[in-house]
Amino acid sequence: MSGLINGTTLVYPTGVTIYKPEKAWNHYTVYSSPDKNSYLIDMNGNVVNSWPYKGFPTEVIDPAVNKGKLGHVLVQLEDRKDTNNKSFGNGVNNHAIGELDWKGNIVWKWEGEKTAGHAHQHHEIERLKNGNTLVLANRIHKIKGFKLDSTIDDVIYEVTPKGKIVWEWLASDHLNDLGFTPEQVELVKNSNLADYLHFNNARTLGPNKWFDAGDQRFNPDNIIVDSRQANFIAIIDKKTRKVVWTLGPNYPSAELKNPFVAGDQKPRPVDQLSGLHDAKIIPKGLPGEGNILVFDNQGGSGYPAVSFQISTGSSRVVEIDPSTKEIVWEYRPGSSFFSAFTSLARRLPNGNTVITEGQTGRVFQVTKAGEIVWEYVSPHFSETKTNGLGGNNLYRATPVPYNWVPANTQKSEVAVKTPDLAKFKV
Repeated sequence: MSGLINGTTLVYPTGVTIYKPEKAWNHYTVYSSPDKNSYLIDMNGNVVNSWPYKGFPTEVIDPAVNKGKLGHVLVQLEDRKDTNNKSFGNGVNNHAIGELDWKGNIVWKWEGEKTAGHAHQHHEIERLKNGNTLVLANRIHKIKGFKLDSTIDDVIYEVTPKGKIVWEWLASDHLNDLGFTPEQVELVKNSNLADYLHFNNARTLGPNKWFDAGDQRFNPDNIIVDSRQANFIAIIDKKTRKVVWTLGPNYPSAELKNPFVAGDQKPRPVDQLSGLHDAKIIPKGLPGEGNILVFDNQGGSGYPAVSFQISTGSSRVVEIDPSTKEIVWEYRPGSSFFSAFTSLARRLPNGNTVITEGQTGRVFQVTKAGEIVWEYVSPHFSETKTNGLGGNNLYRATPVPYNWVPANTQKSEVAVKTPDLAKFKV
């Protein structure tokens, strides 16, 4: 229960701190923590299952694309080590990824393309309906025309169960298609940042109303990506490999407008996104279906870079209509809500939204009006050699339905009454 949040609070409660069952959508939550384990918790924060591997993220596999198998996850199995046994950073450090069953057995493993000798997976991994696996990875190489001799490029692979790469897409091949001006392309090429784009998302769109209405850009097999470092969202046509839709990196306004007022949220053009994470199409059948939900960190990034927290003093979650490129819903409670890195937002069947505020290890569920009806602070910390506990930050905490787990798995749904903070003392 001790640690450090944003350099301020040293002691704070962990576990479930708010839970209103009558207003919340009840589900399990899967996440990977800094202690290098993966956890499945219920609505009261009880650990229902765990796997002794970390994920980046720990990704749930839909039984519908996995021959009905329940409770399977995709994780990182091994780190890359050099001859001096030193670990590398970000996705560059990953040697092997794999699939675990409910009991933690390794049922599939991939160690990357032969020329690289490592998986280099980072930020995203998805089991496809054809049984293959979509992998977002790094490729370390010299890019023609770039200032640096060694660059961390983003590459997307489709890998068969036998480990064969049958499709790939390399970001640097499409630099002129990602919304940059010619001047910005030169800034990118001359950047001192090796991880010059830093994708954190590469996910198939899935069934959606735009494709049903005839818009081929939104083919369910097409892939949505976003760049934390360059502030854009893009859709890649799976068949042609062309970029067919973009948002950013340049926006109508570089200054954020005042937050929406609950109950009076009128659509408006998307203003400056900065350091964004987890842009996803809201699945068909859920409130807001077809819109893009994204965690806007306001983390300071871009070519040229925009400042941290331009005018908000906080992060926000925005829901964007991709046909009009307008914000139709926003969660921006104020300066207490901020994560410069990581984080997630996902829509739930009752219209609530689950949000991971990754920097603080906090996961919570809000109504459309912004009321917090469930809140959980991870009690799992990294360890440091100097002062014991490190951080409890989370990359993503993913909501999963109760029927994702094997039958008779335990769960608890007991309301948690939050104490009056003015009277809460240790």
